[in-house]
Amino acid sequence: MTRQQAKISVKNLYKAFGAKKVLDDFNLEIEAGKSLVIMGGSGSGKSVFLKCVLGLIAPDQGSILVDAEETVRISARKRDNMLRKFGMVFQGGALFDSMTVGENIIFGLKQRRGVTKSEGAFIIDDTLKKVGLSPQVAALLPASLSGGMQKRVALARALALKPEILFFDEPTAGLDPIMSSVINHLIAEVVREIGATAVTITHDMRSMREIGDRVMMLYEGKNIWSGSPKEAESTDHPVVRQFVNGHLTGPVPLVR
Repeated sequence: MTRQQAKISVKNLYKAFGAKKVLDDFNLEIEAGKSLVIMGGSGSGKSVFLKCVLGLIAPDQGSILVDAEETVRISARKRDNMLRKFGMVFQGGALFDSMTVGENIIFGLKQRRGVTKSEGAFIIDDTLKKVGLSPQVAALLPASLSGGMQKRVALARALALKPEILFFDEPTAGLDPIMSSVINHLIAEVVREIGATAVTITHDMRSMREIGDRVMMLYEGKNIWSGSPKEAESTDHPVVRQFVNGHLTGPVPLVR
């Protein structure tokens, strides 16, 4: 894949916190319109990578291109324009407790450009429909929703921004297996429908199979393997095999 074909291109990314290397000569190409799943153990640098792309953390070295434009150490104005391409679904949903579901969904739009009451009502109904929720949910507070419904509302909030790129941070964390499958299939369906580029970080092998077009393994700060979900389950790579199968023995230490 050439850089012209990549939606996001990461080259020689390095990030350390004190003596601890989190990302170490990390390289990655993410193809436009595809869904990438990033696997890795706790503390492997998955969330740090996402924060570097979003500009929440500055890498110590390296390059991050979005649509072939450098995003590392750019001006605040250019950063704001770049972030308009992104939608983010956080691990816990990160909904505002004091706002209704509808207010949560259009919050980002109000911050960016403002919306009229009629525009807001249409966007709320439309995005709730996309995630399989009824318009009546808009008037509820997040605390009255189940965990699965909160995840759907968080996705609706991201979709309201009409993003070109969607980031998902552990989208099925805390959900039972049935609801996890519901969320996985919903994410896969919505991403295909809007033609977005998707990046999901997860420990959930079911999510890997159901969401990803491609999978990569982040280990010791590096991209050590990539392939399809089927290849991830059949590869002889020792780290990937241990992680996918949950083996106690292998190159990945039990205490990190």
